[in-house]
Amino acid sequence: MTDFAALIRLLVKHGIEFIIIGGAAATTHGSARLTEDLDVVYGRTSENIAKLAACLAPYKPYLRGAPPGLPFQFDAKTIQRGLNFTLTTELGSLDLFGEIPEGGRYEDLLPHTITITLFGATCRCLGLKRLIEVKRAAGRPRDLEVVAELEALLEEGEEQSS
Repeated sequence: MTDFAALIRLLVKHGIEFIIIGGAAATTHGSARLTEDLDVVYGRTSENIAKLAACLAPYKPYLRGAPPGLPFQFDAKTIQRGLNFTLTTELGSLDLFGEIPEGGRYEDLLPHTITITLFGATCRCLGLKRLIEVKRAAGRPRDLEVVAELEALLEEGEEQSS
């Protein structure tokens, strides 16, 4: 079970540059679907990567689905050499994306975010319109299923603001 509150507070407390995407972003925008992991796009600067590695280290990040005992060390060098990581931690499942298809990097997505407060922590979340575009571009059945719900939420919001 993922402790969304603890993960988000941890990232905010350590000053990590990140944007909530995926199912957690959909839920933030009003989706009724549940998600089991926290998906974030993280900034790829050396400073942010170092902070990210340091803040997660105490929670034993490990590659989700990898066999136990695989020699894996989640540190700044690993993050720098990689891009996207699906992790299990003592706080639950965390997916770190350096870049997403049709969405780009942290810097590319930043103009398409909203600032929200979750669990007492202020952070960035991908805006609803961009979230719909990214989920549609991903093309996975589960993403396409949620697109219709998100489009209805967008339409409802536009009607209320008219």
